[in-house]
Amino acid sequence: MQFYREGFRPGDPDVQPAAREAHARPASVPETVDVLIVGTGPAGTVLAAQLAAFPGIDTRVVERRPGPLLVGQADGVACRTVEMFQAFGLAEALLREAYWVNEVRFWGPSDGDRSKIVRTGWVEDTPEGLSEFPHVIVNQARMQQYLLDHAAVSASRLEPDYGIELVTLEVGEGSHPVTVTLRHAEGERAGEQFTVRAKYVVGCDGARSNVRRAIGRELRGDAANHAWGVMDVLATTDFPDWRTKNVIQSAGKGSLLMIPREGGNLVRCYVDLGEVTAGDRSIRLTTVEQLTAVANSILHPYSIDVRAVAWSSVYEVGQRLTDSFDDVPADDATGRLPHVFIAGDACHTHSAKAGQGMNVSMQDAFNLGWKLAAVLEGRSPEALLRTYSAERQAVAQDLIDFDRFWSAFIAQPTLDPAHSELGGVTADEMKAEFARQGRYTAGLATRYRPSALTGAAEHQALAPGFEIGTRFHSAPVVRVADARRLELGHAHRADGRWRLYAFGDATGEGLRELAEWLGEASDSPVARFTPAGADVDAVLDVHAVFRGGHHGVDVTELPSILLPTSGPLGLQDWEKVWATDPARDIFAERGIAEEGAIVIVRPDQYVAHVLPLSARDQLTAFFGGFLVERGALVTR
Repeated sequence: MQFYREGFRPGDPDVQPAAREAHARPASVPETVDVLIVGTGPAGTVLAAQLAAFPGIDTRVVERRPGPLLVGQADGVACRTVEMFQAFGLAEALLREAYWVNEVRFWGPSDGDRSKIVRTGWVEDTPEGLSEFPHVIVNQARMQQYLLDHAAVSASRLEPDYGIELVTLEVGEGSHPVTVTLRHAEGERAGEQFTVRAKYVVGCDGARSNVRRAIGRELRGDAANHAWGVMDVLATTDFPDWRTKNVIQSAGKGSLLMIPREGGNLVRCYVDLGEVTAGDRSIRLTTVEQLTAVANSILHPYSIDVRAVAWSSVYEVGQRLTDSFDDVPADDATGRLPHVFIAGDACHTHSAKAGQGMNVSMQDAFNLGWKLAAVLEGRSPEALLRTYSAERQAVAQDLIDFDRFWSAFIAQPTLDPAHSELGGVTADEMKAEFARQGRYTAGLATRYRPSALTGAAEHQALAPGFEIGTRFHSAPVVRVADARRLELGHAHRADGRWRLYAFGDATGEGLRELAEWLGEASDSPVARFTPAGADVDAVLDVHAVFRGGHHGVDVTELPSILLPTSGPLGLQDWEKVWATDPARDIFAERGIAEEGAIVIVRPDQYVAHVLPLSARDQLTAFFGGFLVERGALVTR
């Protein structure tokens, strides 16, 4: 974390000085905005936090509810989501509050008495080495509040306008082509409608999205006919694994998924309610008392005594997906550009069993946010926005496929050895499948396909541990300037910038030559795509990782791009140069070739390309595929 670059100021450094635009921000929603975010769920709050980094972009957030969410539905926070929170500077607080999921334990019918359950095994929840962060549990409402608080103390001072719902919208022409009809849902003005014109609208308004409906998209897919009840309980019990995650299968009485919550006392129970007739809604009338009775029958000979229920719900497992995440018709041949987007549950719904709904929704917004900022600040052409639907719809389809398999798998009855003809799953099969799916449930299975933003694998062998199209897999390094051991990936911030990590060759000469060229040559991507008058690292943030110990590197003797001056005071940035951690060699762990490598990382932390240190034309050409030449910079 850096601060005081604009001069010393007392107080909490997380509270940014309010920008001029924030001081001029009207109290009510103005007639025109750059971006209108509809909804403050997981996707909407991430998008708000991301766009809050750009006070020059006029962003407004409207929410139908009278205030922020207090009790959330989702609670599983994947490793990948914690990595994203780190980019916002929020991971430390999140981890302090969260329950850490360390093991998954399995229970099934006893061989001696199948009416009773016994522990049948356990697996590590997140396999070692997948991420520097754990899988954790935190109430969705708290996750959203972290992001809302971050936006509120940003330079933008961005806060939602509550009690306002979207009625409909139309896309036309002009600088603000989206005409949005909004309505006050609360207070003295309830029912009163007004109109806002926006450059872009993003619907983060859930499964019943009015934004989705307005652009003619539909959630398609079949609702499965298996029902589950969920309740967050404060209880006493004689069950010995109450504070670990458990998958419990009974003999003919259903299944129970038990996940401890933050705070040391709360536990979430997913109770199997069995098959239901299509269209039958009576299952949703199931009471907490009935859910508790089913849970206790599954837990026999153990039981729970529920003292309080924080939240409960009953739902049928369903997987649905829209065919596109923006307003451009699939058969459009005019080259029309998108101006309306949908994210999260507005475009994909599924069960909670895979624990990915909130996580994937947040990643939708993280993908879109930096692209909107790049276009609105004139750093990228508007065509960049087409990549949002292209990338995220494929990810959502993968999620739906996984969720369909996973929901069906864990809903299977346990195999009765005496009646194997009836089918079912064994304890060993359940345990093995949980272990096999670890990468997916950690949120690390996404791999973007080759495109303008994701290079081909021609040079992947130079850095096989940084797989192109996947998230940047951090590893420890030592910062040369102050000898501090840090994760290299934590140099990444949710600020819309691209990162270029140059991993040194055996002598370090190739790395130095690359850095010299990047900082001095007129044909380098830094020279060609950094706006006139901007800091040298405003678009492309260059970092160097040297082989060997940090005492062997003198930062002041390196090319200027690695000790750049920036900000109104022209201060040096001493945090661009790294060396090998003697305890864990990043070159060995990620398989960096002896000749070194360039690893390009997108603003949303995904590896965009791997190139040799000698790459020049290829490097500039890659950035030229989505960045605007400095002489062509325009303000949109």
